Amino acid sequence: MPNSALELAKAAYTDKPRLFAAIMPETTWTETEGGPYGGVFTGPEAIRAGVFARLQGEWDDFTAHPQDYCPSGDGVVVVLGRYTGVYKKTGKQLDAAFAHVFTVRDQKLVKFVQYTDTALFRDAMS
Repeated sequence: MPNSALELAKAAYTDKPRLFAAIMPETTWTETEGGPYGGVFTGPEAIRAGVFARLQGEWDDFTAHPQDYCPSGDGVVVVLGRYTGVYKKTGKQLDAAFAHVFTVRDQKLVKFVQYTDTALFRDAMS
């Protein structure tokens, strides 16, 4: 189990079982409003089905590439990076910047919020 907010944020990109071990039933995961996956998902099963399973099923090589980790010292870590992948139905590539905000308390993920350019997702998907 990660023992800091920064370690948990890093695990989100490298170790999904470790990430999901830190997700509680009340954890909220917010995907960018107006995007194809936009909405708030609460708890591990909703997050797995509403976000991760859909990305895995609809994209080839979908990857979030973290570039900068910006811990605030109060359990919040902002991660800046890029998404890449190929949408299966169209064969179009995605390359979009993201900002992820992780809020961690007592080694558990309380909240995740995503910010990204939803138009780039829609372009790849249409």
